[in-house]
Amino acid sequence: MSYTLYSAWRATAPYRVRIGLALKGVPYDYSALDLIKGEQREPAYQAVNRQKLTPALDLGGGRVLTQSLSILEWLEEEYPDPPLLPKTSLERQAVRAMALIVACDIHPLNNTRVGRKLHQMGIDQAGILEWTQGWIRDGFDALEPMVAQYGEGYAFGDTPSLADCCLIPQVYSARRYEVDLSSWPAIAAVDARAQAHPAFQAAHPNQQPDAVPL
Repeated sequence: MSYTLYSAWRATAPYRVRIGLALKGVPYDYSALDLIKGEQREPAYQAVNRQKLTPALDLGGGRVLTQSLSILEWLEEEYPDPPLLPKTSLERQAVRAMALIVACDIHPLNNTRVGRKLHQMGIDQAGILEWTQGWIRDGFDALEPMVAQYGEGYAFGDTPSLADCCLIPQVYSARRYEVDLSSWPAIAAVDARAQAHPAFQAAHPNQQPDAVPL
């Protein structure tokens, strides 16, 4: 069975799923959406994902998965090796907490539709940038001691986890929004380690078919 991932090259939510798919070695077809042009709001994609957000993973046979963390959890259950979650319940809680700081407390406040709404409210680009940077800093301030405590090369332990699937795209986004990472050395070290891993390299925005040279 062939899967299709509806993705946008530098959007962080589909970036998470690309990392998970690559880590698990699961092949898929790539269907690009231009979020700036609003292709996610067109009827053809609404028929795939009524929420009009990326990513969506079409399994075929009328089964479409949405929401990046839910897709990653499904991947973990369907393709358990290599694992994205550690063995004990307390360790799994720590990994999920790190992932959710990114997915619930940073990213939703910085995505395309929020930026569009801020612009409609009359906030200029400098104000939107300050807004975005502020939420990234708050989230990274919370994540840094957790990564320092649990990390042994990656965010938790010495192998990639669900936390890294979320953290690495958020670091990419932080650089995109001109956030200086020097305040979070543990996070920066994890990102450096991940950039040498083939799965993270394959999932990187610049390697996607819809990537735009900057």
